[in-house]
Amino acid sequence: MGGAVKDVASKSELDNMRQSGAPVVLHFWASWCDASKQMDQVFSHLATDFPRAHFFRVEAEEHPEISEAYSVSAVPYFVFFKDGKVVDTLEGADPSSLANKVGKVAGSSTSNEPAAPASLGLAAGPTILETVKENAKATSKDRAQPLSSTTTEALNTRLEKLTKSHPVMLFMKGTPEEPRCGFSKNVVNILRDEKVEFGSFDILSDNEVREGLKKFSNWPTYPQLYCNGELLGGADIVIAMHESGELKEALIEEAGKGGGVSSGSTGGLSETLRARLEGLVNSSPVMLFMKGKPEEPKCGFSGKVVEILKQEKIEFGSFDILLDDEVRQGLKVYSNWSSYPQLYVKGELLGGSDIVLEMQKSGELKQVLSEKGIVGKQSLEERLKSLINSEKVMLFMKGSPDEPKCGFSSKVVKALREEDVSFGSFDILSDEEVRQGIKSFSNWPTFPQLYYKGELVGGCDIIMELSSSGDLKATLSE
Repeated sequence: MGGAVKDVASKSELDNMRQSGAPVVLHFWASWCDASKQMDQVFSHLATDFPRAHFFRVEAEEHPEISEAYSVSAVPYFVFFKDGKVVDTLEGADPSSLANKVGKVAGSSTSNEPAAPASLGLAAGPTILETVKENAKATSKDRAQPLSSTTTEALNTRLEKLTKSHPVMLFMKGTPEEPRCGFSKNVVNILRDEKVEFGSFDILSDNEVREGLKKFSNWPTYPQLYCNGELLGGADIVIAMHESGELKEALIEEAGKGGGVSSGSTGGLSETLRARLEGLVNSSPVMLFMKGKPEEPKCGFSGKVVEILKQEKIEFGSFDILLDDEVRQGLKVYSNWSSYPQLYVKGELLGGSDIVLEMQKSGELKQVLSEKGIVGKQSLEERLKSLINSEKVMLFMKGSPDEPKCGFSSKVVKALREEDVSFGSFDILSDEEVRQGIKSFSNWPTFPQLYYKGELVGGCDIIMELSSSGDLKATLSE
């Protein structure tokens, strides 16, 4: 790159460069952050000293899809790639640490010796060196300006009033008449296309609101769209809901909650429909009401939840709400939840795609499911390991010890009993998956198979030899 710092235009551009395997350094910055501007000068000088590495700059709030992909919550923030993988990160304005980490990915410094490239010396000049000295005095906490800062009780009260100041409220950059970023402009155009009346707040005019709302809503970017004080989402979610035809419906019904449909209310539902919905939500321990089928989701949000459940190896039932409008509309009243997908666990609503995604990221999803007695399905390898280690001495055989179903299995059972060895057993005739799987797992094609402390001892011939030599009991008690 010859020392040039390039602004990232899209996530695909970044992905292509990352996959090339060359060292890549990414600087997430914000125009309002002084520390970002200072570090950008250091960043540019480092690009001169490390021409083999690619230096990219990303305006965090203008590219939420990239910021979210790398969990950026404060600026300046740096991500370091080598061989296509993230190898390090740095949060805050710490020039020395930045130089050292750049040196590591570019191969110019060691972990025990701080990097001292020319860009922090002669090439930097006195202005940058002064900045380095000043930042070195600051703590890491002081050097990072959070994208989601801690709010005071008074600010929280103010933010709550602002989000509820209109049934539909948009926090954006600029005004609806003069948007100051493309994402804000897109959302304004969509709301106007949908003929939705909305209030707005220019977050560029009030940095306290701008920073506070990120923490308040747990959403690091703008614009943010609220309905009845509840966050609906950012530009990506609004666009997707608009394209699917779901946005206006969700806004109207969410706004209707201001009338006070309480959680769990079934007002307006006939007894017959209520009973049907109750039966559906309880038809599987984990039940997903979605658009489309798990094999063919018809919206991105439904696809996201399906993917999460599959990642967690959770077995679940599903219902395609596009095929039954009575269920589609009725379940919104039944659950007091206006959009889809909806995930239920043991008949209780867990939430929609955002909640499920957040719970997975925090580890709470697995915990909640476990507390309700729902655990992910084991892979075959995990199941085999669990079976093999279920007893210190474990015999996989045809039949049971009391009723062997082949002569070889019978011989091994007899040998073990003659040596007074306590053992567990598994009838491979009762489970074809285990029968075939354990052959590959153990690299042993026949049965019976005897394991000791999780390790294969052998089959019938080996057990008979150990028994004849008097070594069987000793082998199984080492």
